[in-house]
Amino acid sequence: MTNEFHITGTQLSYFFVCKRKLWFFTNNIQCEQESDLVLQGRIMHENSFADEKKEYDFEGIKVDWLDLNNKIIHEVKKSDKVEDTHIWQLKYYLYYFRKNSIGDFTGEINYPKLRKKETVKLNDDDIIYIENIVKEIEEIKSLEFAPKLDQQMKICKKCSYNDLCWI
Repeated sequence: MTNEFHITGTQLSYFFVCKRKLWFFTNNIQCEQESDLVLQGRIMHENSFADEKKEYDFEGIKVDWLDLNNKIIHEVKKSDKVEDTHIWQLKYYLYYFRKNSIGDFTGEINYPKLRKKETVKLNDDDIIYIENIVKEIEEIKSLEFAPKLDQQMKICKKCSYNDLCWI
């Protein structure tokens, strides 16, 4: 099994959140270990769905748990503020599983604090979109310097990379 693009779920997520953050992360400049928000998410993840098998790792694709009987990839998220990003990250996992002959799965995003679930499926248009995103991520990863930002975004205030970008 090989991930021909070498794109992780985190990289795909950062593509949607901030291209500059993606560049820092892929160039081994990682600030998340200092983030209280990341720590809160990790604690919630560890304490939610404790009876389920945790984290399967497929070459940088880390899924929170697999329901092998029903062929569902589960992801646990703290908040639905960037739900579109969560959906595309999970669609990438579905794509990865299909492309690497692991199987055809559906996805489910679980928001335990909100007591909410979102079912995610992969269609042919999604595959084309994901393949284009993967190419763009590879281009960003290969840049000599981090892409510039014209102005701060709403998410910058809580981002663990904020000091690197704006101070």
